[in-house]
Amino acid sequence: MALNASTTLPYDPATVLGVFTDEGFVRHMSEHVGGTLESLTVDGDTGGAFTLTAVRTMPTGRLPDMARKFVGETLSVTQTEQWSAPTADGSREATLQMTVAGVPLTVAAVQRLIAQGTDTVVDLQGNVSSSIPFLGSKIAGAAEPMIGKALNVQAAEARTWLESH
Repeated sequence: MALNASTTLPYDPATVLGVFTDEGFVRHMSEHVGGTLESLTVDGDTGGAFTLTAVRTMPTGRLPDMARKFVGETLSVTQTEQWSAPTADGSREATLQMTVAGVPLTVAAVQRLIAQGTDTVVDLQGNVSSSIPFLGSKIAGAAEPMIGKALNVQAAEARTWLESH
């Protein structure tokens, strides 16, 4: 299933990236959707190219019943983001991979922080796939809108976070 989401924040890319890599914010986002942040690691200096890995335990309550029966009450989700160094205008790009322990569901995407004047466009383009026979397309189809909504929730929460910190 195709994954496409985009939103704009009234901050420069460095500020947005600073929030997206802040452990307090990542923990807040995990808890905001009913999950827990198990670990967050940043390999490299965020001023250049670096890799961020977040492992979360997420509830499955919003999945369709048939999917929840297959995966259980919670999922362990690992998200790996390989960020490029900033361009001259501060824009950034990350190759994003999400895997779910014990479930053949993957997300492969590119997330961009695009400088646009004093704002940043947060753009995510990718695919959600599952290789489960018969149910794979239904599970991927159910996951895709939730991931798109998560980007919009993340942007709204980032704005609130920046205004209060």
